[in-house]
Amino acid sequence: MVLNIAKLRHMSVRLMNDILFMMAVPFIAALILLVVKNDKARGYIAEIAAAIIILSSIWVAYSYLGEPQTFEFHSEIIDMLMFIAEVILGLVIIYLGVKHKKYAASVLGLVQLCMSLYFEFALKEGIEVERSLYIDDLSIIMVLIIGIIGSLICVYAVGYMRDFQQHHSEEKDRRRWFFFLLFTFLSAMYGIVLSDNMVWMFFFWEITTLCSFALIGFTKTEEAVNNSFRQLILNLIGGIAFLAANMLLAYQYGSLSLGWLLAQDSGAQWILVAVMLLCLAGIVKSAQMPFHTWLLGAMVAPTPTSALLHSSTMVKAGVFMVLKLSPLLYGNVGGYMVMTVGGLTFLLASMAAISQSNAKRVLAYSTIANLGLIVACAGVGTPEAVWAGIMLMIFHAVTKSMMFLCVGTAEHHIGSRDIEDMDGLFVRMPKLALIMMIGIAGMFLAPFGMLISKWAALTSFVDSEYIVVIACIVFGSAVTSFYWTKWLGKLACTASKAESCEDTVHKQEWFVLGCLAVLTITTCILYPVVSSETIVPWLEGVFHTSGESLVPLLEANNMYIVILMVIVLIVLPLPFFGRTKKKVVPNYMAGVGIDDGSYVGSMGATVDVSLRNWYMNSWFGEDRIRKVGEAVTAIVIVVLLVIAIAGVEL
Repeated sequence: MVLNIAKLRHMSVRLMNDILFMMAVPFIAALILLVVKNDKARGYIAEIAAAIIILSSIWVAYSYLGEPQTFEFHSEIIDMLMFIAEVILGLVIIYLGVKHKKYAASVLGLVQLCMSLYFEFALKEGIEVERSLYIDDLSIIMVLIIGIIGSLICVYAVGYMRDFQQHHSEEKDRRRWFFFLLFTFLSAMYGIVLSDNMVWMFFFWEITTLCSFALIGFTKTEEAVNNSFRQLILNLIGGIAFLAANMLLAYQYGSLSLGWLLAQDSGAQWILVAVMLLCLAGIVKSAQMPFHTWLLGAMVAPTPTSALLHSSTMVKAGVFMVLKLSPLLYGNVGGYMVMTVGGLTFLLASMAAISQSNAKRVLAYSTIANLGLIVACAGVGTPEAVWAGIMLMIFHAVTKSMMFLCVGTAEHHIGSRDIEDMDGLFVRMPKLALIMMIGIAGMFLAPFGMLISKWAALTSFVDSEYIVVIACIVFGSAVTSFYWTKWLGKLACTASKAESCEDTVHKQEWFVLGCLAVLTITTCILYPVVSSETIVPWLEGVFHTSGESLVPLLEANNMYIVILMVIVLIVLPLPFFGRTKKKVVPNYMAGVGIDDGSYVGSMGATVDVSLRNWYMNSWFGEDRIRKVGEAVTAIVIVVLLVIAIAGVEL
């Protein structure tokens, strides 16, 4: 017994060292990059830091996979430093709101500050959370997403921001500040996914909000400032909900441990209310309706910011929270709230994407929609649905980050991010076009994981008999195919007169895009392993069920088919590599083709060929969709929260 105690202590110390090192590296890198002015040195430091972060994340995953560990630690000094930082940041928010005449931000910042002060001096006394850090298989998945994808985005940013500064040479070079925010973001995300102390989690939660605020407003244009404050205002609402949950748990139960909360019965009224408030914070963070507009506004920021927010950090913190709480959402009013909001967001955001020609905006609506599906899966609260939600989170993180970076590279070299301007991309930027097509295929075509996971999600909804959500998933998936196919069709069009412009793409960009393309395919091939080694064991632990009965898609025959299809996808494009001569076939459109761009019509007139997609703004315009979505989801959230607070059972 003495040996076991000693072993546990050794594991606890080792866990502390590993996690603290992993959290410290990006923050130290952020501080260094804040003071380094030399461009070449900045690139080397960012790349070295990214490599260390990736390796440390893999090491932590290897060391603790299948072995949930806790780190029992309590420090009054750390708690006090976090509280002081929260007060300072609250005062900064109030000041910035007044300075920019965004008084809603100041008011919400003041409310949150007053709540923090009341919590610290009136409720926190006597409450100790010994288990400050906790790592399990779901945390490990998030650690890998943050560490690998987040770090690759930082590497991509080295070359991208060099071009960005050249294109905005009249503006002051503030890349030091940009990279400081990127790496601080990664450090805070580690804090969120590895904290069991909900006070700590809230602190890191707010750090991501402020980093996002600064990144969105990086260019300091009027639009950027307005959009950054929209993000801040909406996420302050989520932060207030998070803090209210902490205050409720401290007052009613005297505990602020996430692990303790997950062990409780959601049938208890105030436990359910606290869970719903935390889910509301996650809904805001993951940009679900009616709070989704902040993520659309983030498109004004440089592309690495968009990729970081949409794939590996900000929004993933939200879905992580909801997935973590999913065992407490089955069959209750909290589950109905989360499931309904997620399902409606998936359907309506997918519809809104149809009317968009701006590639980044399409990706933004697609992100909101896919996050909605993940949230809906968590709301169902069954092991099968949660399995599908986690798989969706993994595939979305990899594929969507690659798509955002592809659009950023295309924008810098063809001068546009509009899908209609991507004709002939296979001629102008063939490698980029191929990677982009892999990303699009990964979002909605077999055998890539998004489609497989959507099928598993639909199966779980059917088994649960939630008719409304089933309809949202069915029609939303059909709409998804519509807008992705339009984009794919534009890439497939070629223009013989176009000139290649790929030679000027930075090596860092090619390296990151290549890595993400390989990750997209590899994740698909290895998804049975990912499922059996990480997701299923976690589900068995939190739902107390057998992994054998979880998902029929894990059957061996299905796995063989998936792997075979992936191999075919890899092999098919190989014959086209290395070809320089392209056979040009004249077009015939009721006349005689002159070249790829025009023809002589039947009346003898020369007509230019123009291929345009149909965007159906009159039916799926984003203003119309937004008004409907915001009204319905807001009513759902308010009504169901009131029902929970009143103690009414549905």
